[in-house]
Amino acid sequence: MIEGIHTDNAPFVRFPDGTEPPLSQAIRSGELVFTSGQGPLDPVTCEIPAGFEAQVRQVLDNLVAVLAAGGSRKDLIIKCTCYLGDKRDFAAFNRVYQEFFADCSPVPARTTVVAQLVREGVRVEIDGVAAVATP
Repeated sequence: MIEGIHTDNAPFVRFPDGTEPPLSQAIRSGELVFTSGQGPLDPVTCEIPAGFEAQVRQVLDNLVAVLAAGGSRKDLIIKCTCYLGDKRDFAAFNRVYQEFFADCSPVPARTTVVAQLVREGVRVEIDGVAAVATP
């Protein structure tokens, strides 16, 4: 069974004309949750935090909020794909990422790529796959 996941605890951005993009925040399939890429928008204000490290923290918080809506949590993340707008941010990204997952063992598998991100001012985006928590 495949189930679309939505939460108001993470941003779901609409196009300028008010229409929704053709995607789900996440999909739950069996015992796995697959998230769409999470950006650094604050879920309440929809503003992008100032500073790269603040953007990374917001992205990770948004990722965890979407996973929670799908019945998962941070320590059950299996794999992250991380997109950086600038390779010069890689060391700062690693610092925040390592701090965020310091209490997780093992740390999720990860791929990090440099890409041109779609929204102006967004410097990082992350999607993930996580196991569903067992009751």
